[in-house]
Amino acid sequence: MSATHGTVFLLDDELGMLKALTRLLTAEGFTVRAFTSAGTFLESYRAEERSCLVLDVAMPKLSGLDLQQRLTHAGVLLPIVFLTGHGDIPMSVQAIKAGAVDFLTKPVNDADLLRAVRAAMQRSAEQRERASETAKLRERLASLTPREREVMDHVVAGQLNKQIASDLGTGEHTIKVHRARVMQKMGVESLADLVRLAERLGLGNH
Repeated sequence: MSATHGTVFLLDDELGMLKALTRLLTAEGFTVRAFTSAGTFLESYRAEERSCLVLDVAMPKLSGLDLQQRLTHAGVLLPIVFLTGHGDIPMSVQAIKAGAVDFLTKPVNDADLLRAVRAAMQRSAEQRERASETAKLRERLASLTPREREVMDHVVAGQLNKQIASDLGTGEHTIKVHRARVMQKMGVESLADLVRLAERLGLGNH
């Protein structure tokens, strides 16, 4: 942990609620950035290393669920804890299915909110770590020559060296050489590891 436990973005159009939650979260060591509208939040948002969003469902103009959808489509890695003034089960199910960490009913219990925020921070750290690992994998993938990339695609599709050689119009020994280079550049030692890596990069169905 750094000087704080992470940044909590608070989004609620009730000023009293914003002030109360800001006091609570600040006292617990979180950095808090409070907003009263989705528009001001979107204009000011900058990605933090470890952060989450505590979001009121019933926001004017752009609802909490709509904002969640917009952030997801934009590829923003920001775990969300929803707050609602009325317990709406279908709405909570929709939010959780879309990736929300929790869905709490106002007036929210302090312990429940802190538990949810800590869970969101843990998810944020895990997301950042996965994103960093994926970025490194993409760098390795980019280091492959066009022919090595072709060979890799055939290998993860389950083809044998002989089949790949036939498809690419070259010798089996050449395929073995390319395959060895692919394994070395991608940093894996087994076919199973290469397949898992390809799936992480979204190449599994290629």
